[in-house]
Amino acid sequence: MKYNKKDAEDLIKKKLNNESFLTYKEIADITGYHPKYILKLKKEILNGEFHLEHGNKNRIPANRMSREEEMKIVSLYRRSNSSIRKFCKFYNRRSYSCIYNVLKKHGLID
Repeated sequence: MKYNKKDAEDLIKKKLNNESFLTYKEIADITGYHPKYILKLKKEILNGEFHLEHGNKNRIPANRMSREEEMKIVSLYRRSNSSIRKFCKFYNRRSYSCIYNVLKKHGLID
């Protein structure tokens, strides 16, 4: 079941405006959210902090690898004849999975 935050907001606003006799527990059961989350949404609505989408949506991650660093990893790995594990220990700035994904993306490993 996909939860709809907008439905929860509407039900909570009706409850706050005395247009509904549902309890917060019943609102939680209808929407599928946990009762504590419904109370958190109520607090956000009362404080004017309610948003339908997450605050970090469409933002670039702070630890995202730059294109230059990616090409540097590819270049270094092409010139080396070591295993991926040894290369990761040598590079030592990114995790094994990060380097593995870069190399796989560029077709250097299967």
